[in-house]
Amino acid sequence: MTVLLVDVANVVGSRPDGWWRDRAGAAGRLLAGLAALPGRLPGPGGADVGLDGTVAVVEGAARDVPAPGGIRLVRAAGPGDDALVAVAGELAAAGEDLLVVTADRGLRARLPAGAVCAGPGWLWARIDGNGMTSGGTG
Repeated sequence: MTVLLVDVANVVGSRPDGWWRDRAGAAGRLLAGLAALPGRLPGPGGADVGLDGTVAVVEGAARDVPAPGGIRLVRAAGPGDDALVAVAGELAAAGEDLLVVTADRGLRARLPAGAVCAGPGWLWARIDGNGMTSGGTG
């Protein structure tokens, strides 16, 4: 089983749907989509991935967004990348397999060995295919 670890700001920012007008609202929509995902997904390599849990890292204006059921929300006190790397390290040390969603190459380079990465497009396709939409304000 795998833990899905999501860089919320990076994923939200990957769609030019007006998210910048309401960062917390955009993060909330993404989190609702994450909460609605099934326990098995087509993975970035094509094989199915069983999810053991979902962890989402929020920062800045999205830090106060409510956490939907089934999602562990990490509210970064500082840079979101630093919080995500710390959580990834904790999960890897506990023996968890990681699927990290971010397009940030610098962040990817800081992840523990063995972490599998996928881009925001992969995650949006799973959410959109599950009947959820990103919504937007513009």
